[in-house]
Amino acid sequence: MTVAGYLAVDSGGSGLRVAVGVPGRAPVAQRETREPVRTGARGIDPAHLTAQLVPLARELATEAGLDELAAAVVGAAGFASLGDALRAELPDALARELGVRRVALAADAVTAYAGALGARPGAVLAAGTGLIAIGTDLTGWRRADGWGHLLGDCGGGAWIGRAGLEAALRAHDGREGGSSALLDRAEEQFGPVRELPGRLYPRTDRAAVLASFAPRVAGCAAHDPISAGILRSAARHMADSAAAVCPAEGEPEVALTGGLSRMGDPLLVPLAEELARRLPHARQVPPEGDPLHGAVRIAAELADGRLTLPGEPTMLHIVDATRTR
Repeated sequence: MTVAGYLAVDSGGSGLRVAVGVPGRAPVAQRETREPVRTGARGIDPAHLTAQLVPLARELATEAGLDELAAAVVGAAGFASLGDALRAELPDALARELGVRRVALAADAVTAYAGALGARPGAVLAAGTGLIAIGTDLTGWRRADGWGHLLGDCGGGAWIGRAGLEAALRAHDGREGGSSALLDRAEEQFGPVRELPGRLYPRTDRAAVLASFAPRVAGCAAHDPISAGILRSAARHMADSAAAVCPAEGEPEVALTGGLSRMGDPLLVPLAEELARRLPHARQVPPEGDPLHGAVRIAAELADGRLTLPGEPTMLHIVDATRTR
């Protein structure tokens, strides 16, 4: 008897997380890599992803005792705007190399949604260094923000960190709105703030550096009104994005996932208040799982023919792959 399973992949800024399993059961085997998939002029590089994924998937399928991988789901950061080459090449590559029959390529916000809420209507705030809100009424997807730290990601980790450093620099200058507490924390973390522009602006990981200061803002919030105000503003921005994507009818659910969910009460209390004000018809719930959990859910349902989340080319692209081997 042939044992057919699924392949689930979460491709993010720190590498790949990969799981295989059989529908109806928890994943049997999992692995991680530490090399992010390259992006270039064509967007996310399908050849680089394939080269990393295929040997890992074969190893995991053998370990799990699977004869074949009937379905594969790849959730990828940047897929909505950088996924053209993946859509064009990856499904057939997975069919050729692994024998996969059905492939779903998803934005990482979609796998975050599936991990947090499954196939229920609602909205998910994926909040880490950046911030994106995604929602569905199960007929289509809506997204808000996710525009990066220079143009948006309002309320995300980089936004909070940048606002905290601005308040520190205001205190350094003697301008209104400054925070001496944040000035002290900034100099503890980065050294003299007068040198901060020269250290920050040339870096290619500016967003991550800014986000690294967000916990300092949270740590000052209990005794520093400026820090508390920054987190209240972040919560307001986050609720704005959730309200833009949440279904207006019924009893949708709203969940927060990502690194900012670990910021504690200084952020989570004002966020709960702002969500209740903006979305009184929605129920706030904890996320059930993370983006890899979401990819597993989608893969199992795809393999069983039970997938009810809506397909859209830039959000959840589902294809029957062509075997050429």
